[in-house]
Amino acid sequence: MTRTIRTLVLGGSRSGKSAYAERLAAESGKEVVYLATARAGDGEMAARIAHHRRQRPAEWRTIEEPLELAAAIEHWAAPQRLILVDCLTLWLSNLMFSDGTDYPDVGAIELPPLFHAERARLLQTLAGDGGDGGDIVLVSNEVGMGIVPYGAISRSFADEAGRLNQAVAAACDRAIFVAAGLPLYLKGGPC
Repeated sequence: MTRTIRTLVLGGSRSGKSAYAERLAAESGKEVVYLATARAGDGEMAARIAHHRRQRPAEWRTIEEPLELAAAIEHWAAPQRLILVDCLTLWLSNLMFSDGTDYPDVGAIELPPLFHAERARLLQTLAGDGGDGGDIVLVSNEVGMGIVPYGAISRSFADEAGRLNQAVAAACDRAIFVAAGLPLYLKGGPC
């Protein structure tokens, strides 16, 4: 029995992180299940989603799951598969706005119960026994390298994304930072 390899691929916007994660998936030689977390809230996002769909290999199975990510990972995990999750920060946004709350510009932010439950479930799933449930590659944005955002919800998002990235990296075997399309191994090394 081979051990499941969990990999976090981080990077900024247009850093090449998704392309790098897709390359890892393609080179694995395994059946790929692509868990897409994006929601098409407007025409521009719908066009981005359509572009990404066209770029993926036809043999990859795409599952769109904006909220219940852990359940999808648990359902699709299998020794012959690699699950590619793109991306955790879109999933985080979906959870933060899942109950339709109109957040204030200033003051404390109280996130919906679904946010806390799904985040905990994902981390529990990733911290599993490491048996051969198939490999997982998770893509996430590194949002904490710029200025402190304006507005309470933007600051809360940056804080939660940073916390999530730290927790996921701790649960993963490898963490890779991608800048200008080039990988920097932060944890673990190339397989």
